[in-house]
Amino acid sequence: MIIDAWMQHPNPAWIGNPMFDSLRRWRPGKWSETAPPIGDTLAEMDRAGVSVGMLCGWHGPGGPMISNDEVAQHCRAHPDRFVGIASVDLFRPMDAVRELRLRVKRDGFKGLRVLPWVWGLPPDDRRYYPLFAECCELDIPFCTQVGHAGPLRESEPGRPIPYLDRVALEFPELRILGGHIGVPWLGEMLSLVMKYPNVFIEHVGLQGQPLPARACRLHARQQKASGSLRIQPSLLARGRVHRRPRRPPTRRRRPFRIPDGQRAASVQARLIFRIPETPEP
Repeated sequence: MIIDAWMQHPNPAWIGNPMFDSLRRWRPGKWSETAPPIGDTLAEMDRAGVSVGMLCGWHGPGGPMISNDEVAQHCRAHPDRFVGIASVDLFRPMDAVRELRLRVKRDGFKGLRVLPWVWGLPPDDRRYYPLFAECCELDIPFCTQVGHAGPLRESEPGRPIPYLDRVALEFPELRILGGHIGVPWLGEMLSLVMKYPNVFIEHVGLQGQPLPARACRLHARQQKASGSLRIQPSLLARGRVHRRPRRPPTRRRRPFRIPDGQRAASVQARLIFRIPETPEP
């Protein structure tokens, strides 16, 4: 069972936002220039072997970009393929708490996602804290992006240390899933994973590239110690990792692999989001 922990289905307003101009330069084509029907997303999931997608809402200072209502609609239409992840208005913390509670209890959402670069606010800002407390009460994870911002926004709010370090220290009951692994501050993010048992990494931001060797070694040690892997599966990179060869470039090295990494990562994803295991079709 493969779970994509970082997914959104774009609408025309989201696709047309000028801050994504940088992404359109990287990867021009249908997925960066038009809003496809939900059937296209399902077809891509089938081609990639993804069983369940954690479908995320987007909210920014200007209001909803992909609303929780849209996410809930897709989840109701395809309950065996999508699970909702809420997004809320940080500038109205109490309304945000009520919205999060409603989506979890009424619509079955399984997490909260807030992107610090969208708001220009790191996760240790006071406006996050009521939401962190509510996530603990609801037993859902806080999903966020760590590392640089690909869109045209400042990257500093995504730096793991000191911002996410403070959150993990002050909320030991909060499960924290950091998306895009933290580049260029990968070392900081890996140190948080080693330091806190409630901090996890999701690696969709690698766009199908191998994991850095340091991450491979770290998580292989974790798997050996605990029998589980704390890197989450994604649509483009799922469990297979390699060590980059050192110089001279003509010298070939054997790939570094995490044994049964895809299965272990799927187990961890289900534990983070509290998703019951279902048999493979």
